[in-house]
Amino acid sequence: MSWRGFFCAIALTAAIGGFAACKPDPPIKLGFVGGLSGRVADLGVSGRNGVMLAIEQRNAAGGIHGRLVTLIVRDDEQDPEVAKYVMEKLLQEQVEAVIGPMTSSMAMAMVPLANEAKTLLVSPTANAAELTGLDDYYFRVVSDTRTNAERIARFQFDQLGHRTAVVMYDLANKAYAESWLNDFRTEFEKLGGTIRATCTFVSGADTPYYDMVWELLEHDPDFALVIANSVDAALICQQIRKTNDELPIALAEWAATERFIELAGSASNHIYVAHFIDRDDDSQQYQDFLAAYQQRFGQNPGFAGLAGYDAAQVVLEGLTRRSSGQSLKSTLLALGDFAGVQQRISFDRFGDTNRTAFFSVIRNGHYQALE
Repeated sequence: MSWRGFFCAIALTAAIGGFAACKPDPPIKLGFVGGLSGRVADLGVSGRNGVMLAIEQRNAAGGIHGRLVTLIVRDDEQDPEVAKYVMEKLLQEQVEAVIGPMTSSMAMAMVPLANEAKTLLVSPTANAAELTGLDDYYFRVVSDTRTNAERIARFQFDQLGHRTAVVMYDLANKAYAESWLNDFRTEFEKLGGTIRATCTFVSGADTPYYDMVWELLEHDPDFALVIANSVDAALICQQIRKTNDELPIALAEWAATERFIELAGSASNHIYVAHFIDRDDDSQQYQDFLAAYQQRFGQNPGFAGLAGYDAAQVVLEGLTRRSSGQSLKSTLLALGDFAGVQQRISFDRFGDTNRTAFFSVIRNGHYQALE
């Protein structure tokens, strides 16, 4: 090789080395799992949108230590086997954490995989009692089912004077529905109330709601409690109104989305629900979030969008403040306290948190705060 060729080779090597040195760090990968199709899609889509908004805002501000964050989205189809499959795929992608799922039954399927891989699973909304008080890799940003179930029970008994109830609940999300019912039953019966009858179903297009409603209402209850997704809850409430248009109805928070009012129509009026969002919040922080969400997605976030955003912010803050060699789980537990849009999120040693429940009644197509 000539001297000229030798120096050209050195120059080319230096140029390649300089180019490699300037190559940006790869993005930080996060996963999202939720029901994005079928009857629970409104919950999953709103949760996903909240997560996307948080990540987009973080990237616009420079990412995490200069690295952008990318989100890998997967649909669990509200099927435990699908939930396990997509979780395994995300783990193969070596995501730093998974945000989701949105329902407790899917969480029950995914938590063992998260534990085995030591990869954090942070749910916006899954809150069954079976997921509470465990030293595992599952965190949640809402209270367990007891918070809302007890509040509904006390309101029905103390404020409305109701002493008897009938209940319909969906076994497609069995972990959540049974947890919610057990918490409600314990409080309602402790106060002196009685559940006269319960009826289970599995969410589906051919579910005979009219027959079930007719049979339950023969027990002449003071009110009916529905534990179901927004689609099935809307159909059930329509059947209840056809049979008895004056019977008070209470919903578990799972159904309390914007879609429920749209689907139920006039049957949604005067229905009571406790949930994890204050839609009347006039704080600047909430109004900024609301405006950003509406501008980005053209709709209101509801409780699922808010919870998805909060869950993503927790993960992003943990990744930002994690020390070298420290796991994300230990980082979140050490930090303990995070700023949510409407409330502080304070984790205990199990990754559980308590969140204030807001009580609303639906009037004229809107959730209106009672307190």
